[in-house]
Amino acid sequence: MKQGNYQGQLQQPIGSGFDRHSTAADVMRGIDLTGKIAIVTGGHSGLGLETTKTLAAAGATVIVAARDIEKAKKNLAGVANVELEAMELTVPASIDAFAEKFLASGRPLHLLFNNAGIMWVPLARDARGYESQFSTNHLGHFQLTARLWLALKQAGGARVINTSSWGHHASPLVFEDPNFQHRKYNAMLAYGQSKTANVLFALELDNRAKQAGVRSYSLHPGLILSTDLARNISLDTMKALGMVDEQGQAVHREFSGDKRVEQGISTQIWCAVSPQLADIGGVYCENTDIAVLDTDYDPAASWADDMEKIHGVMPYALDAAAARQLWTLSEELTGVPFNIA
Repeated sequence: MKQGNYQGQLQQPIGSGFDRHSTAADVMRGIDLTGKIAIVTGGHSGLGLETTKTLAAAGATVIVAARDIEKAKKNLAGVANVELEAMELTVPASIDAFAEKFLASGRPLHLLFNNAGIMWVPLARDARGYESQFSTNHLGHFQLTARLWLALKQAGGARVINTSSWGHHASPLVFEDPNFQHRKYNAMLAYGQSKTANVLFALELDNRAKQAGVRSYSLHPGLILSTDLARNISLDTMKALGMVDEQGQAVHREFSGDKRVEQGISTQIWCAVSPQLADIGGVYCENTDIAVLDTDYDPAASWADDMEKIHGVMPYALDAAAARQLWTLSEELTGVPFNIA
């Protein structure tokens, strides 16, 4: 319990019995979530929708935090055990309203999936001037987790799952200029640092919260071309990264981590429910196991040229000093103190 994952001390596969081909159904076999409460941001589309259906089918009550309520109603029609609430991750007041309503219900929160995200979008800023990918993918989830802390603690054994990506290989957290105010904007670098932030946040949250029975994880789900996360990526970019061929058809390659949605959510479901992780937290996972520490990848390399080497987690995403610094920066940028007590 005392050992954490700073500098990747716990970052090695444990032989989970699952792999990149495993599905959520494989992971959930024999697991009953009756009586458990889960919140899934973006739980109405893509990986989030499949996660919501999986949890609800296992008996959990799932609160879906959605930006697009009408789309969510349509996609979740007929799914039992689901509650739908509006929330916009780039609007602090919206996050607070969502959290306040949940806390007012008096219920514990057993599972929090910080799942929603945007990817490789043109430069945009929220009302505070913060770059949209950093704001959506990290700052919004930091604020949400902080606001829901009492409910997580009340559960007497909760897990927080941050959906990161192998995209974190593209960039460490640039603390000197996280919002691209003094450097040229690059959508991939912005996405990369937001995904690195997901890993660092999970690492530091676990270190601070484990004594209260709250564990945290980050993960790479895989390359799932059937979701709408890549809706802002140009065809030329997808071709350059080897995601599609010259005709625009998806390229399926074993090494690229290409998966179906039901395989893509297996890792986040495993992080949420597996008894194998009862005494392990703060780790980055992929292919339904704890990932290796990646000491081979060159961050300056092109993804298209070096995709076979993209695996595991970069050491800079598990750095203790960076994790603590991000926590402080996140409190400053959101104006939300996150005191674990």
